[in-house]
Amino acid sequence: MEWKAVCPYNPKLKLEDIYIYDTTLRDGEQTPGVCFTKEQKLEIARKLDELGIKQIEAGFPVVSKKEAECVKAIANEGLDAEILALSRVLKEDIDRALDCDVDGIITFIATSPLHLKYKLKKSLEEVEEMGMRAIEYAKDHGLFVAFSAEDATRTPIEDLIRIHKNAEEHGADRVHIADTTGCATPQSMEFICSELKKNLKKAHIGVHCHNDFGFAVINSIYGLIGGAKAVSTTVNGIGERAGNASLEELIMALITLYDVKLDLNLEVLTELSKMVEEYSGIKLPKNKPIVGEMVFYHESGIHVDAVIENPLTYEPFLPEVIGQKRKIVLGKHSGCRAIAYKLKEMGIEVSREELCEIVKRVKETREKGIFIDDEVFKKIVEEVIRK
Repeated sequence: MEWKAVCPYNPKLKLEDIYIYDTTLRDGEQTPGVCFTKEQKLEIARKLDELGIKQIEAGFPVVSKKEAECVKAIANEGLDAEILALSRVLKEDIDRALDCDVDGIITFIATSPLHLKYKLKKSLEEVEEMGMRAIEYAKDHGLFVAFSAEDATRTPIEDLIRIHKNAEEHGADRVHIADTTGCATPQSMEFICSELKKNLKKAHIGVHCHNDFGFAVINSIYGLIGGAKAVSTTVNGIGERAGNASLEELIMALITLYDVKLDLNLEVLTELSKMVEEYSGIKLPKNKPIVGEMVFYHESGIHVDAVIENPLTYEPFLPEVIGQKRKIVLGKHSGCRAIAYKLKEMGIEVSREELCEIVKRVKETREKGIFIDDEVFKKIVEEVIRK
């Protein structure tokens, strides 16, 4: 059986050499209240590497001595992924990153009129000069350099193009469009990336999207459509305010819906999600797309009948592909097929009359507010058979 069933009207995107740089350990950890231990950071990094993520943003070394130790430990773990560190456009930040043995840095400074006036209190020219000096210094020390224009989606397009062309000329390997407050739309993200791509010769474009309006994943995809090659994600979409683009949602949308080829070990996706859920302390909704506990649960009789014949009738892809599990749940909407399926799982044989009675009692029990777990179901079956 094919593992996915795709809508025939979905476009097959010709997106080549796309890669993900995950920032769970940096921007994800900036979720208020989240603080990973060194061992937790190492475990998450190892699992991201096992998944096949190409770049891991391990942290912000200048934040603290402990943070620098964590970044250095990840950089020396021998992972296949390149390890990046965040730095401001300051020599001391870059030196601290160099001390951590990272492969590269993401250096950032705000460029929007709002940030320039109220946060930095500097002119765009001053900010641009600081950014270019930082890029040159980092490149002179052999680092991969991504230059991120913070609040890029609220920066005039002519300024963005000029600054990023300048960043490329100073040696930046990648330039980032940071949707810092999640206020971009898919159309604006595609436009910004396409205009930037027309003006760059070799630097990759990366998109870093926040989820304030629930657009982080679709904005990331439209950034790719516009010409970006790199996408920033976090596991479970954690991050400041409403979070970042969800790693698992982005991956499965690209592969399943857009038929994009990503060389990833998908079977570890759910395990990675549960690990970050545990270590971050941020409980996932049970219906969280892709990795939620209940997204492959079925109760409705009509659905269950079809799923037993072919799961893709009511699942966009098979759960085992990402390490998830399917479950038939018994309740108010259950029919004979679902009950028979559960009885077969438990090795219990009943007559047709008994089956109908069990279905009736399951519905009545659930409508009384009692959840039908295995113990409750066994009790119902025993009572019907005994009667």
